[in-house]
Amino acid sequence: MAQWTSAMGAAQLARLLNSQQERPAGPGTRRPPAYRALADGIRLLVLEGRVPVAARLPAERELALALSVSRTTVAAAYEALRTEGFLESRRGAGSWTAVPAGNPLPARGLEPLPPEALGSVIDLGCASLPAPEPWLTRAVQGALEELPPYAHTHGDYPAGLPALRSMIAERYTAAGIPTMPEQIMVTTGAMGAIDAICHLFAGRGERIAVESPSYANILQLMREAGARLVPVAMAEGLSGWDMDRWRQVLREAAPRLAYVVADFHNPTGALADEDQRRRLVDAARSAGTVLVADETMTELWVDEEYARSMPRRVCAFDPAGSTVITVGSASKAFWAGMRIGWVRAAPDVIRSLVAARAYADLGTPVLEQLAVNWLFSTGGWEQAVEVRRAQARENRDALVAAIRRELPTWEFEIPKGGLTLWVRAGGLSGSRLAEAGERTGVRVPSGPRFGVDGAFEGYVRLPFTVGGAVAEEAAVRLAAAARLVETGGTGGAEAPRTFVA
Repeated sequence: MAQWTSAMGAAQLARLLNSQQERPAGPGTRRPPAYRALADGIRLLVLEGRVPVAARLPAERELALALSVSRTTVAAAYEALRTEGFLESRRGAGSWTAVPAGNPLPARGLEPLPPEALGSVIDLGCASLPAPEPWLTRAVQGALEELPPYAHTHGDYPAGLPALRSMIAERYTAAGIPTMPEQIMVTTGAMGAIDAICHLFAGRGERIAVESPSYANILQLMREAGARLVPVAMAEGLSGWDMDRWRQVLREAAPRLAYVVADFHNPTGALADEDQRRRLVDAARSAGTVLVADETMTELWVDEEYARSMPRRVCAFDPAGSTVITVGSASKAFWAGMRIGWVRAAPDVIRSLVAARAYADLGTPVLEQLAVNWLFSTGGWEQAVEVRRAQARENRDALVAAIRRELPTWEFEIPKGGLTLWVRAGGLSGSRLAEAGERTGVRVPSGPRFGVDGAFEGYVRLPFTVGGAVAEEAAVRLAAAARLVETGGTGGAEAPRTFVA
């Protein structure tokens, strides 16, 4: 049985290879042979995630014609990639991309740094901000006032508190998406929602299409559920999805589920436009794929231009509710410690999710549900999220300025919302940077954690969750880590200074 999960056409691969900017050779530098340059180009595309791992490559003759080179050149390049572990082949099945066994793979999600370590280590691993006060305290106080009637019940509400389900449904309806409470299930965070959806729709061995890169914790959740992940490369820059690739994957791989973050994508910050959303829903419907739209970043636009011009939500293009399942959460827009999420789906899907929950966590804590309901019903949510946007904007600008000053060769585009920068680390290994950062006192996740099977080695994700002097110090420590990587760890490193925000 073939080991590839998607296919790369000759013309498409040729376009990607031609888009690579070749560095000018220095004085006395010899150009590599044509086959070596081709092999290096394909290897770089795999490591950057622009060509997914487990993607079938075109036949030698087809690629030779597309690139206007000899078949011998392509054959030699493929052989070099096989030798290095970046290509696997089987007679009758073709050749598909791979990552060498020795390369670091994303083994876990992104665990928060213990609070006691924050004095000496700057944590850029967790994309979460401190709680917006006084709104957290007021919400908990409001919840305590509403708690007594619920305390006289058993406290188990598998679908969520009726008051909160109604409030969430009203918010969707106000956004132009008519929704009934029966279409809502409250969960323990967005992770709890997606875990429940995966177990209902995608049993062990089922294919799930995911953006490449995508959110590390969700990828790990799906791996542990036994899913076969099918990566779909993002479009260039912050322009959202590559719809040609999505249509091809949905048509050829026929995944049971597809998971996407349309609004200020984690980690890239990309924002899909309305046409992309419409076309993706249509493609998923045609393929019989259930599309899971993660909306945890939807309200975190940072630049004012999006105050009234955000694209309509993905579920707005699925009026019958047969294709799109929406996941929302209070954790990113409000506070990660508020573990309240929700699912919006067709009523029969919600009933199935609720029934399956009896064998999982039974329900979500009542007090936290009451706190979120207080925020929604009093206008406190809008005021708290506005504070959150201002924090993110200030932190983003401070981090961008510091990185540009300390690490001018690192490349990124500035997102208009969300909480993360997706950074090409000047030709350095993201995994080695993460390791060196532990020595210089800054914690940063490497690119491969956000890819499938080791892609994005040349990237790191930098959340703009720190600002001011802390952001400047983080950039200084990252620059020190970069120097360690460049010198092979022989350049020496000062012990990180204790730094209190």
